[in-house]
Amino acid sequence: MAAEVAARAGCTVEIFDHMPSPARKFLMAGKSGLNITAEGLDPDVYACPPLRPMIGAFGAPEVREWMAGLGQSSFEGSTGRVFPVAMKASPLLRAWLARLDGAGVRLHRRVRWTGWNGTALTFAGEPDATFDATVLAMGGASWRRLGSDGAWAAALAGHVAAFAPSNVGFRVDWSDHMTRHFGAAVKNTGLIVNGRTYRGEFTVSARGLEGGGLYPLTPLLRGGAALALDLKPDMDLARIRDCLARRGRDSLSNHLRKALRLDPVQIALLREWGGAPDDLAPCIKRLPVPLLGPRPLDEAISTAGGLRWDAVDEGLMLKHRPGTFAAGEMLDWEAPTGGYLLTACLATGAWAGRHAADYARR
Repeated sequence: MAAEVAARAGCTVEIFDHMPSPARKFLMAGKSGLNITAEGLDPDVYACPPLRPMIGAFGAPEVREWMAGLGQSSFEGSTGRVFPVAMKASPLLRAWLARLDGAGVRLHRRVRWTGWNGTALTFAGEPDATFDATVLAMGGASWRRLGSDGAWAAALAGHVAAFAPSNVGFRVDWSDHMTRHFGAAVKNTGLIVNGRTYRGEFTVSARGLEGGGLYPLTPLLRGGAALALDLKPDMDLARIRDCLARRGRDSLSNHLRKALRLDPVQIALLREWGGAPDDLAPCIKRLPVPLLGPRPLDEAISTAGGLRWDAVDEGLMLKHRPGTFAAGEMLDWEAPTGGYLLTACLATGAWAGRHAADYARR
């Protein structure tokens, strides 16, 4: 996006990508349907004030207009999430790369940037190169097989906040009886953190808990907040007690299934963490989850941490290296899934590209 904006401004632009093919994480994001943005996107979801003007300048309407300009129409789903009609990222990427090529943007593949030699950019096994302005869009530190390995942080030591996993699963040490429930989706369940109940679906896996309902809570859980489950969020404690009291001759599992409509994985979680108290109702309303911390950084969909905001100016130029700008996930911000990640990457790319072009034309 930075290259497109700078080329449109009349600059001669070259892209250096250390992978054999570009935009691999973009393609992965579209593997099961490219949720590229969200209508009514609130910049406050990022909890990052510096991003506000960038999202304001290139938010959901601008993303959809940009897609349409590439021949990719879009639609808004029932939850406000926006997808290309083609659903996948590959048609959009092909059209985008063709337009960049038509604008004279030159793409270098398998070229890894390593830092600077004075004002020149240095590359592994390649000659140094000097440009009027540079935009770094090096990604975070997750999914290294797609290119974002965080190795760039060494060249910017002293200006980088430690990486942390975001939109990631959390580890759980399961008992053997849970094995048959691995892969099961947990639905109609509230997730309680810091006294507030959130609704969303998540999955039981061999590695712990993961899924879209859990991911927005990553910052809180990563910071040490406790998690509990409300297995009947639409039923109060008194009603649950009343249902439990009318058990009859049914086994407890059958009664939980019939009277409370708990599904097998919910019953298994209650057995795993609820014990055998005389009064089971409080456990159903607030089942403590013994999380063992987030899954490793490389398994995360995205990362927190990265280039600190106090290291860049309002145009995303590095304060200690004039003419060098930064964009995308290498900046220190995070957001839940749902189009927010891609929108911010596109928005910061457009912002950095515009300011880099202005700098280069001085």
